Amino acid sequence: MTATTDPYDVLDPSAPVYTLSGGDWQDIVQDVADRHPDRIVVNMGPQHPSTHGVLRLVLELEGETVTQARVVVGYLHTGIEKNCEYRTFTQAVTFLTRADYLSPFFNETAYCLAVEKLLGITDQIPERANVIRVLMMELNRISSHLVWLATGGMEIGALSAMLYGFRERELILDIFEMITGLRMNHEYIRPGGVAQDLPPGAVEKIREFLEVMPARIDEYHDLLTGQPIWIKRLKDVGYLDLTGAVALGATGPIMRAAGYPWDLRKVAPYCGYETYEFDVPTQTDGDCFARYLVRMDEMRESLKIIEQCLDRLRPGPVMVEDKKIAWPAKLAIGPDGLGNSLDHIRHIMATSMEALIHHFKLVTEGFHVPPGQVYTAVEAPRGELGVHLVSDGGTRPYRVHFRDPSFVNLQSVAAVCEGGMVADVIAAVASLDPVMGGCDR
Repeated sequence: MTATTDPYDVLDPSAPVYTLSGGDWQDIVQDVADRHPDRIVVNMGPQHPSTHGVLRLVLELEGETVTQARVVVGYLHTGIEKNCEYRTFTQAVTFLTRADYLSPFFNETAYCLAVEKLLGITDQIPERANVIRVLMMELNRISSHLVWLATGGMEIGALSAMLYGFRERELILDIFEMITGLRMNHEYIRPGGVAQDLPPGAVEKIREFLEVMPARIDEYHDLLTGQPIWIKRLKDVGYLDLTGAVALGATGPIMRAAGYPWDLRKVAPYCGYETYEFDVPTQTDGDCFARYLVRMDEMRESLKIIEQCLDRLRPGPVMVEDKKIAWPAKLAIGPDGLGNSLDHIRHIMATSMEALIHHFKLVTEGFHVPPGQVYTAVEAPRGELGVHLVSDGGTRPYRVHFRDPSFVNLQSVAAVCEGGMVADVIAAVASLDPVMGGCDR
């Protein structure tokens, strides 16, 4: 076997293979010392090296230069996908919303689109439900990018970015709580539509956010974009060109920062995205600074889409008409979150025995989904978020598997870190924006 000439093919038949786990540290250190006496091994984690989740990096250093970077995942180990096999198709949303916990609405939408495709009801989803889905996802995209800006900035010393990023994120979480009853992990988007309509005052609250947010993005640019230290820490750091991004499967801002305008909202639209006017921001430098600029521009584009959503909201249902799928029947926000409305409870408990039986069967048994398998994908804040869903014809998923962009993009760590300084590892990993809840699902 000859050595590869592909710089992104890390398979070297002569190189040692490590199985990194909890009790491997002494073996790795000793092996590296035997082969390269002038190198040291640094164990970064398992903790929050870029405050994006429990990630472990094993770095080989020669002086302050990173010669090898290995990524160790699996410390969060939620088992979300497996748990879905023991819940109904609707109940599975409760698990999946918690995977990438910074992008819950994208998890929910990708899965629900897969269920609806198997049911054959994609074209039956009410227009208002699709508009609300797009509205919530774009608000979620901004909130996710704000966490990236806040945590990434904090890790390289820009503490003001952390304060301002979380300040604006709170405005969005207040909107989420008003609409869904929860700040995170909403289970708001359900197979067939959404759990309930927008409550009174929600549109006005979103418009207030649209008024203040553009100036806040300008403030971030004034604070960071021309700041010499910020530029020094990000410019020409963590370089990954388009060839590397494609070879490693990296999508989202990583690919767009390398110059390719790949966005599933444009190339494979869903939820009516083809009817919205927005641009796909790109840069060509492929470094940390380019990824920063792409995400900053994406927040502005999301604001455009949100405004279009508000203008398109028309009275109408938010769940499919088929009562054998539209579960739960009627919801309301109570003091403890989302629950059945009192009017619905009175109806099923005191008025209609048939309605009670129907509600009972939907909640306990769920609905049957025809056998088959599908793959659906959405453009999440970190890239292509795909769902492979398999049904055996029952009321529970036979298999649910997420193609999470955090997991795939982490393959780029070696490419963006090796050959650089150890101090740049934090900036490079932060620019990938991994969320370990999606990686270790």
